[in-house]
Amino acid sequence: MKLKAILTGATGMVGEGVLHECLLNPDVEEVLIINRRPSGVTHQKLREIIHADFFDIRSLRDQVKNYDACFFCLGVSSIGMKEQEYSKVTYDLTLGFAQTLAEVNPQMTFCYISGAGTDSTEKGRSMWARVKGRTENALLRLPFKKAFMFRPGYIHPTKGLKNILRPYKWFAWMYPLWKLVFPKFVCTNRQLGLAMINSAKLGYEKPILEVPDIIRLSTM
Repeated sequence: MKLKAILTGATGMVGEGVLHECLLNPDVEEVLIINRRPSGVTHQKLREIIHADFFDIRSLRDQVKNYDACFFCLGVSSIGMKEQEYSKVTYDLTLGFAQTLAEVNPQMTFCYISGAGTDSTEKGRSMWARVKGRTENALLRLPFKKAFMFRPGYIHPTKGLKNILRPYKWFAWMYPLWKLVFPKFVCTNRQLGLAMINSAKLGYEKPILEVPDIIRLSTM
């Protein structure tokens, strides 16, 4: 099966890493990235749309309907944000984007980057975990062919890419230690990208994927 995938967040560390795996993978024949600003990446498989308002992509309906999967890697940190503000840029933005895709192509697989510790009950003490849990639950109710919620912990960046966050440049050398001490919390950006591709190709036995699931699916 050859995949045609939509990807968001290509100008961030995680999204750039997933895009890198898509461009390398022979089973991915086309990638459409939707960004607010140019990615600077060129490749024969790659198409790019610059779109300012991610809360409303209805004007792109005709351009997004013929794809097999969406790898939604767009996200922001909750640090310094109040719940209403964080909910708007996490829940509202993601659901608005996903609802349009589900309307134009319910046979699509939707993959969402969430995070380790996400609260599916939506009632816990952690604000970001409640909002992420509410977002996951809403996505799983949409009429996609399949939807998968990816919950990585520490993501080790792919060497040589340009959008690696500064703290990772300081602490990435500790990855072997963290992998040894916290094996259920640590994966690589490559493993995450491969797992997302494989989820669209092969499916998976459950919709919420913790780090051990991500690592397992990356090798299938």
